[in-house]
Amino acid sequence: MSFELILFWGAVIVLGAFLLGGVVITTTKGEEAFGHPKGLFVLFLAEMWERFSYYGMRALLIFYLVQHWLFSDAEASVIYGAYTALVYITPVVGGYLADRYLGQRKAVLFGAILLTLGHFFMAFEGDGGQADPVINVFWMALALIIVGSGFLKANISVIVGQLYPRTDIRRDAGYTIFYMGINVGAATASIICGYLGQTYGWQYGFGLAGFGMLIGLIFFVLGKPLLRGRGEPKNPAVLKEKFAGLPREWSIYGLGILMVALCWLAVQYQDMVGWVLLVFGGGLVAYVIFTAVVKLPSDERDRIFAALFLILTSIIFWALFEQAGSSLNLFTDRHVDRAGVEASMFQSVNAIYIILLAPVFAGLWQFLGKRRAEPSTPLKFGLGIVQVGLGFLVLVWGANSVGVNVPTPVIFIFLIYLLHTTGELCLSPVGLSAMNRLAPAHMASLIMGTWFFASATGNFAAGLIAAATGAESLEGEAATKSTVLEVYSTVGWTAVAVGVGVMLVSPLVKKLMHLDTLKDDDVGDDLDGQAQAGIEAQEAGMHPATRPQ
Repeated sequence: MSFELILFWGAVIVLGAFLLGGVVITTTKGEEAFGHPKGLFVLFLAEMWERFSYYGMRALLIFYLVQHWLFSDAEASVIYGAYTALVYITPVVGGYLADRYLGQRKAVLFGAILLTLGHFFMAFEGDGGQADPVINVFWMALALIIVGSGFLKANISVIVGQLYPRTDIRRDAGYTIFYMGINVGAATASIICGYLGQTYGWQYGFGLAGFGMLIGLIFFVLGKPLLRGRGEPKNPAVLKEKFAGLPREWSIYGLGILMVALCWLAVQYQDMVGWVLLVFGGGLVAYVIFTAVVKLPSDERDRIFAALFLILTSIIFWALFEQAGSSLNLFTDRHVDRAGVEASMFQSVNAIYIILLAPVFAGLWQFLGKRRAEPSTPLKFGLGIVQVGLGFLVLVWGANSVGVNVPTPVIFIFLIYLLHTTGELCLSPVGLSAMNRLAPAHMASLIMGTWFFASATGNFAAGLIAAATGAESLEGEAATKSTVLEVYSTVGWTAVAVGVGVMLVSPLVKKLMHLDTLKDDDVGDDLDGQAQAGIEAQEAGMHPATRPQ
């Protein structure tokens, strides 16, 4: 049996085990499992299958653009960057509508429906080439996935935070477990969908991704009782009021369909995305700063400033990390000794590392937290950026060590993904937790949406970096490889320098977070507003959520 088939059936078994485990968890009695609310595992499973669909498509997308629709490397990279940027822009709108009207649960449900439709439309491939009219179905599929992600991504992460008091020491561990669910879906999808798409046909890989999204939707609907009323509209009566002749709730869904039409245009005309990032991003940051200065007390204002620092810092991380789906995917296909394994399947490596290392990092943060020795959030961010830069430098060194005309040993692909994974675990789940912790209750989804907007900016920048690596050359394949390595060296050293700078200023940012006055004002089980309560409960041998009031 080939290595590819071993990975394929291994992934099938893993998915089956998690499917069975989800059924067991959601059908047994009690409100907690493995020391966490059962609602966490409902969200874990819903997000796992949503990520299965997203990463199954993502593993194939750059090859689909180049090999089926016949775009050049540079064109495909810009389209890919615009698409992934839009995936992270739309959560700002979805987060605002959830905060103001829908509530997070309804927003996630609507997003999941759009995503299911979008992934199934991806299975219609036509004859290929940019003159094929079926390409319009492809653009529509991308638009549905973009808007669906906008309603789902930020809001499902907010519900995770609502399951815990803000001072609960389980929060970072809970987000890390949730993050592991994301990567179970990502790992298995990259293997199964990538293998089917590149071996048997695009429609098989994309079709299976759509089926995975449908399973995630079913899990979320069935698991509603375990969410303990989290994510519901703050004022349900508002949704029944008439707006434009329809109940407000259905008007919002109509707005979502209009957003699909706009994204259908934007993903085809990528310059629009750049202007949206510039204008909308500047306006968004200005609005958040204005709200913090004018409407919030001093401690809450400082926390918003700390959150904005983390948000802006993360842009550099995502610009480099998101090379994985575009330039690094093509580099692996063309310049790496893969021993016959399909290049798209290497997209699973990062996710497999996450699955293996997420419990280690979750345990490490809790172990250090109990001893009051855990690194601060901004320090973790600095460590993450340094590691993503080192990953590129290791790949450049490895490729140059064997020569530009020799295929790069595959071990260096595993090493770059390892360093990117450890960097990701220092930044991404920690960032999700920090956004929910630092934001006031009435701004929770807006701040989470802003966090994803930074990811959008990073993804768009990633597309431009990837386009630079695809620059045409008259000197053939070796020169193209040299161009890629030159770009990777530049961005690698830049990231290391920025990461060290973030680490140096981390004590100042930590002071802005005012952890000593943090209050549990986003959920019903308030702990009298004392951050110390979490430590006291831990010393008494109890979780804050179960501590007698």
